[in-house]
Amino acid sequence: MTSSSTARRKPPITISQSDHEALTRLADSIAERNPAVSEALLAELDRAKIVADDRLRPDIVRMGSSLRYTTDSGEDRSVTLVFPAEADIAQGRISILTPVGAALIGLSQGQSIDWAARDGRVHRLTVESICEHAEPAWLQQAS
Repeated sequence: MTSSSTARRKPPITISQSDHEALTRLADSIAERNPAVSEALLAELDRAKIVADDRLRPDIVRMGSSLRYTTDSGEDRSVTLVFPAEADIAQGRISILTPVGAALIGLSQGQSIDWAARDGRVHRLTVESICEHAEPAWLQQAS
């Protein structure tokens, strides 16, 4: 049996209405040039419970969230989940279009999820804490 066939069931996730709309547009916009990434993000969005922005609990990962997670390999990382234009791995700014970014969206503190890296290996991460939430740059500019 391969590690992907033994992967655990994905945990329930919750996403704000505005994140859901923005991420759906993003996934649709990359569908032709990167169908696998688009499909992975759309699959996460399809399984999410969608709530009004002001009803999303503060302990749930959303776009712009700074958080700390650990992995089954002992890694302990602090990152901020961002849109692709804001991504900077050296600054810990993880794009939603990466496998780990798509895995993080909608998780709450204490939840774990299995995710497949680009090399196909399955990893498990656990959200340890959500430190803060900053509005994404595109949303700040729209205000």
